[in-house]
Amino acid sequence: QVQLVESGGGLVQPGGSLRLSCAASGFTFSMYAMSWYRQAPGKERDLVASISSTGGSTNYADSSRGRFTISRDNAKNTVYLQMNSLKPEDTAVYYCHARRAINRYWGQGTQVTVSS
Repeated sequence: QVQLVESGGGLVQPGGSLRLSCAASGFTFSMYAMSWYRQAPGKERDLVASISSTGGSTNYADSSRGRFTISRDNAKNTVYLQMNSLKPEDTAVYYCHARRAINRYWGQGTQVTVSS
């Protein structure tokens, strides 16, 4: 069955860094565009960054551009989100998302808390 398993979340101080990973299985990872979304308490789930199936194209939300980097390793069926210069407003549950045509898959999420 399809699985997207996020890891790497945790508690970090403002200005710190985290690297999230999302391990995929149960589908042909290299054919899917991958994204990271986040949802803070009481707010909508928003796109953070996305990457094309080959990794040749990336897209970032204004809030993450310049601080976050999305990447993927198709040999390992894994997508990453490197987050630098973290701010308290980055606190949220971060979700991995896979998309190809009408197929959409979500991970279970990983909590990121930015606090001193």
